[in-house]
Amino acid sequence: MSTNNENTTTQQWATTILKRIDEKMRVVNRRNENQIPYLVRDGHYNNMATENVSWWTNGFFAGSLWQLYHATAETAYKDNARKIEVLLDQTFADYYGLQHDVGFMFLHSAVADYRLTGDETARKRGLHAADILAGRFNVNGNFIRSWNQPERAGWTIVDSLMNISLLFWATSETNDPRYQEIGMRHADRLLECLVRSDDSVGHVATFDPQTGEFLGLRGGQGYDAQSAWSRGQAWALYGYALSYHHTKAQRYLDAAKRIAHYYIANVSQEDYLSLVDFRAPYETKKYDSSAGLCAACGMLEIADQVGEYEAGLYRHAAEKILRATVDHWCYWDLNQDGIVGMVSHSYHQAAETHVKIVYGDYFLIEGILRLLNKSFLIW
Repeated sequence: MSTNNENTTTQQWATTILKRIDEKMRVVNRRNENQIPYLVRDGHYNNMATENVSWWTNGFFAGSLWQLYHATAETAYKDNARKIEVLLDQTFADYYGLQHDVGFMFLHSAVADYRLTGDETARKRGLHAADILAGRFNVNGNFIRSWNQPERAGWTIVDSLMNISLLFWATSETNDPRYQEIGMRHADRLLECLVRSDDSVGHVATFDPQTGEFLGLRGGQGYDAQSAWSRGQAWALYGYALSYHHTKAQRYLDAAKRIAHYYIANVSQEDYLSLVDFRAPYETKKYDSSAGLCAACGMLEIADQVGEYEAGLYRHAAEKILRATVDHWCYWDLNQDGIVGMVSHSYHQAAETHVKIVYGDYFLIEGILRLLNKSFLIW
């Protein structure tokens, strides 16, 4: 009986939060029509359509709109998401700015559109992006190259585990196994090189681009090469859960669960509010709300994939993260853009610390909709 009461209370709470999200996002959507939001400055989003149309986060606002369109049937969400999709066409023409984050960019825009509406032009965009991602595969090292700088030809980062869902979708759409094979080889390589024995995760793995030999870890957006950047942990947690969802390879679900246990053990020490790095000097107290929200979405995905006796651990932890974030770090003023505050780009970068960034809102929206069984698979 208590479980049923808890479920009812959660549903009521999530329904209330969704109403607040919808109320604010309708206003924010109108204010940012035909723009690509990223960072809130002086209360309003900047426009990456004019600042940097190839920026890695440029699919997230469209993703929020497609999730809300699916949940509410509000056509204004769909209409503006499609305008963003058209703006992103410029990235194909520019080409040089595209890298492994084409998954973030086009899963949330073109592929989401196609999944929900069947639009054929959107499908072409998604497959074009998948070909670009597949083309970054290093056949000697079995990894997908992340960035474009010549000196980083052998670098790959944990964020890529979220992008390979684009490859899994491409195989399901075309029945061509090459995309999924690349995605799985990459996921296996990172499982070998980035996930440590204690289930913490490194950010940057480096390889010899000629031989494929693993050279070691580098410091990235966390404290240093041996620390545990929390959003990297979340990318890995959710990324492996999604890899299992698409492939049913048990090693991916096992990895996702282990990384989730590490995450839960650490975030529970801070009342389910995520520090930016779990191994940084403790007195820093620098947070990243987006890490917790992404991890929560990954935990809810795990809960959907495991048996009933396991699911509660992941579902309850995700709910605690979502509730703590809403209680402490969400802002509902209709005159200002952005909902989730306290997002931090990285440990050492000062400019984007404890701010509102568009992907924080995306993972809040997905998490709340997952609690209500109103989300759709955007990954």
